[in-house]
Amino acid sequence: MDRFQLIEVLTQNPTISQRSLAEISHLSVGKVNYTLNQLADENMIIIKKEGRTYHYEVTEKGREFLKEELDQLHESKVILHNHERKVVKQAVILAAGAKTEFDTPVCLLPIKDTTLLERTISILENNGIEKIIIVTGYKKEAFDEMKSLKENKTIHFVENPKYLWTGSMASLAAASQLITDDFILVEDDILVEERAITELLNHENRDCLLITKESGSGDEALIELQNNYIYKISKDIHQLNRIDGEMTGITKFSYDMYKEMLQLFAKNKNPYVNYEYVLLDVSRIINVGFYKIPDLVWAEIDSYEHHFKVVDRFYPMLMRKEADFKERELKQVIATALEIPIDEITSIEALGGLTNRNFKVTIGSQEFAARIPGKGTEHYINRHDEKINSEITSRLGINPEVIYFNEHTGLKIVRFIPDAETLNSKTGTREDNLIQVAGIFNRLHTSGETFNARFNVFEKITEYETILADLNGEVFDGHEAVKQQVLELESYYKSLNVPLVPCHNDPLAENFVKSGEEKMFLIDWEFSGMNDPLWDVAAYIIEAELSPEEEKLFLLQYFNGMVTRENLQQLLLNKIFLDFLWTIWALMKETGGEDFGSYAYNRFTRAQANLQEYDRQYKRHEELGKI
Repeated sequence: MDRFQLIEVLTQNPTISQRSLAEISHLSVGKVNYTLNQLADENMIIIKKEGRTYHYEVTEKGREFLKEELDQLHESKVILHNHERKVVKQAVILAAGAKTEFDTPVCLLPIKDTTLLERTISILENNGIEKIIIVTGYKKEAFDEMKSLKENKTIHFVENPKYLWTGSMASLAAASQLITDDFILVEDDILVEERAITELLNHENRDCLLITKESGSGDEALIELQNNYIYKISKDIHQLNRIDGEMTGITKFSYDMYKEMLQLFAKNKNPYVNYEYVLLDVSRIINVGFYKIPDLVWAEIDSYEHHFKVVDRFYPMLMRKEADFKERELKQVIATALEIPIDEITSIEALGGLTNRNFKVTIGSQEFAARIPGKGTEHYINRHDEKINSEITSRLGINPEVIYFNEHTGLKIVRFIPDAETLNSKTGTREDNLIQVAGIFNRLHTSGETFNARFNVFEKITEYETILADLNGEVFDGHEAVKQQVLELESYYKSLNVPLVPCHNDPLAENFVKSGEEKMFLIDWEFSGMNDPLWDVAAYIIEAELSPEEEKLFLLQYFNGMVTRENLQQLLLNKIFLDFLWTIWALMKETGGEDFGSYAYNRFTRAQANLQEYDRQYKRHEELGKI
C-alpha cells in the first residue's frame, strides 16, 4: 500500500520533497527514502537530481502497477454481512406509480380468477412473510374498495402523495416508518413464478437482486456484471459493454443496506430517481449480490397489450410450470426421505388440509400419505414430541404406521389408510361411529403409555396470548372478564388432582378416518400430550356438534354405562377451558393472515355461555358446601 500511495502522489507532483511525501503518506522520512530507492531499483520510477531538487518520473512499469492496484481497489467492497442467512418476515410492494392506459392500479387488474396483487400477497404469505407494506399513490382509493385487503392484518398501507413528481425511491422511502427489518421488495406490475420469490428469500446473501435473461420487452432494466458484482444497471443498452441479465423488479434488502440508501437519498436533488439506481450507487462501496434464474417465467404489465399477453399466454404457461415444478419438488423431497429413486414415485394427489398440506403418494403398488407442515406451525408445534407420540399410537394401532418423520422439517409419511372415509360433523354423530370414537379414546386413555409432552391448558393460554400480543393481535370485548373466571376455576380444577393420560388434544371429527366398517384411525398428533382424558371427550362433543341426546349416548359408551355428576362437572370445566384456549389460537392465526370466519367468535361466546351454565349448576353447590 505504501508503494501504491507514493507512486500515485508522484504522478501528480513529480517534484515533491521527501518530507512532504512523508506527511501525505503518514510515513517516516526514512521509510519514504527507502521505498523510493526500492521503486527505482525495480524500474518503477526514475530519480533525477536537478541542483537541490529531486525529480521523480513514473515509468511505464510504474503506471501499469498503479493501474493494477487501482483496479484491485475498485473491486474491493465493504461487506455488511458475513453471508449469515436471515429469515425475512417483511415485504414491500411498490404500487404508487401511474400507468396512463389504465384507470386502476396495475396490480388490481384481473388475471383469470385473481389479480396480480392477490397472487403476490398469497405467495409472500406462503413463504412466511408476516408483514406486507403496500405503497400507494395512483388511484389509491381503489385499494379501499377491496375488503380482503382491509381485513388482512398482515397488510399495512402507506401513501406516496407525490407519486406524480417522484421516482420509485421516494415511494420506498415513504415506507421507512413501517420497515423495521430485512425485507423483500416486489414491484406491483410483475407476474412471476412463486419459486423466484422462494429461492430469493432462501438465498444466503441478504442484499440480493433477482435477475434473469434478457426478455426483449423493450423496457428492460439491463444488468452488466464485473468480477461477480453488479457493475451497471441501465435501460439504455448503449451504456453497457455487455448484457449479463435483466432485473425482474424483485430484490431482497437487509435493513442496514436500506438505511444506507436512505442516507444517500436524503442528499438527492433529483426527485425522479428510482431505487435501483440508488442501490447501484451504494453498491460502488458496499457489496450487493445477485441471483440469476435464466429460465424464469415472468412478465411485466405496462400496457393493454402486455395485459392481454399475460392473461392469454404467460399466466396459463406459468400455472402449468408451477404445477409441474411443485410436483417434481415434492417428489424429490419424498424420494430423498425414503431413499428411493424419484422415478419410483408414480403419482401424487393433493388431499387438502386446514393448516397443513397433505398428499396421497403412490410408489409402485403401495400407497402413502405425506404431510407438509403449514407455514408458521413451527412457532407452536413441537415436532420432536409429535414424532415420539405418533410412533407410540402407531404401535397401539390407533394411528397409521409411521414410515418417515423428520422432526426438523415436520415432513411426515405414513401408510395410506385403505378405503378411507373421513368423518365430518354429520357422520361423526352416527351411533356406530360414536361407538368407535369412544372405543379409540378408551384404548388411548387406558393404554398406560406415557407421551413425550404435557398438554397444560393454562400454560398454553399464556403462550398463545404472548404470541398474539407479539403479532399486535386483538381480543374480543369481555376477554379479560372471561379470562378472570377461567383463572378462578383453575384453582378448583387443580384441586381435583385429575390423573394425566395420553391424549390427542385436538380430536376433530375430521381427524377420525374409517377403513371399511370395522376399523377406525385417529390421525394428526401435533397437539398430543399427557392431559385430562375428558379434554378429548369434551373436544369431540364440541367439534362434532353433538346434540344433548348424542352427547349422552357418547358418554355412556365412554364411561361404560355409568356417568356421575363429578364426571359431568369435570367435562364442563374442560369445555370452558378448551373453548377459551382455541379462541386465542384462532385469533393468533387470523392475525397471521388466515381466515377462520366466525370460528373464534363462536368459541368465545360458547365459553361465556358455559361459564354461566357452570355457575348455575355447580358454583352455588360449591358455595353451600363451604358453609
